Amino acid sequence: MSILNHPWRDSLKRRFDRWLSRAVPGSCLLCGADAGNALICADCTADLPPAPTPACPQCGEATTHGERCGACLTRPPHFAATIALFRYEFPVDRVVQALKYGHQLAVAPWIAVRLAERLDAGGHDLIVPLPLHPARLRERGFNQSQQIARHLGRHLGLPVDGSSLMRRRPTAPQAGLMLKERHANVRGAFECRADLCGRRALLVDDVMTTGATADECARVLRLHGAASVSVAVAARALRDASVV
Repeated sequence: MSILNHPWRDSLKRRFDRWLSRAVPGSCLLCGADAGNALICADCTADLPPAPTPACPQCGEATTHGERCGACLTRPPHFAATIALFRYEFPVDRVVQALKYGHQLAVAPWIAVRLAERLDAGGHDLIVPLPLHPARLRERGFNQSQQIARHLGRHLGLPVDGSSLMRRRPTAPQAGLMLKERHANVRGAFECRADLCGRRALLVDDVMTTGATADECARVLRLHGAASVSVAVAARALRDASVV
């Protein structure tokens, strides 16, 4: 038998790879320094800006005493709560973009682990990733929200439903649109193909900006029977006066 096809070859390779990962430390995604087995080194992790606290419990926007913000009081979104890890600014934007555009899929479990630490699995019945339009999915090759949701479901022991919520039509980029335009842009862009029958859904995405997309997804999920919808994101962009 050729050594190339020997049954212990794969086992030997796995042991060598494990030794190599210990012998050659990994590089930090942000600064390139030795990060050991971590994706991001300790110094860069300390520099990541946390989500605002206190914050509106519904949308995650910064508020003075943790009360609901004026926007949620004036126009309540269809989701009940937002859980965000970081503010969407440098260097968090680089981390998210590494996943979204750089195909650095290791970012997804890194985000999922941190979200799992913030979430109560008992408060949800299923996880729903925010869907991409099929054309965008073919272009990118993967859905970053699906990747995060898959790992999050594993940590929380919750099912991940990646097929019920669908994006029925492509939409223009939300960046640069006023808030009302953002809501109009995504209105009717999603459909649900399941009866959620009183289930509590956790909608997962990478970034929340104004919340218009999450709001429309939550509206559709609620129309199809979801008892409640909460949103979990890696990063929350602070409100900009130019989009309100």
